[in-house]
Amino acid sequence: MNSTSQPEPTFVFFVDRSLGRKIIPEALRNANEVVKAHDDLFPQNTADTVWLAEAGRQGWLVLTKDTRIRYHANEIAALLNSGVRAFVLTARGDLTGAEMAEIFLKALASIKRVASENPAPFIARIPRDGSVEIIRIPRPESES
Repeated sequence: MNSTSQPEPTFVFFVDRSLGRKIIPEALRNANEVVKAHDDLFPQNTADTVWLAEAGRQGWLVLTKDTRIRYHANEIAALLNSGVRAFVLTARGDLTGAEMAEIFLKALASIKRVASENPAPFIARIPRDGSVEIIRIPRPESES
């Protein structure tokens, strides 16, 4: 191949079950992204530790709206042990699938930049404005 510039890394986005299997995955695919939806690969009741481990093995970028994930010790341990790069939609309120898809699309370039520049594992938050920020995972002894 006669390419004069390095190709942009190809990321695979794993859309967890909290985000559904249709609207958000389709919006990302329409933006020419590679997408795996939870329910296309795993039964609905699959434990988070199972799909997180697979996402880590595969190097997928996890998209979720499960804001509680960073506060549950077993989920944090699974996330850290699996080497996942997780992006959590933290927008408050009842958002439609289309509104959530719009936020993820707005955040897409930042998600890719953060994923490229930061080693796994990490959790990043995506508020309504589509910005992306890695968040510190609280240590159990510092919880109030």
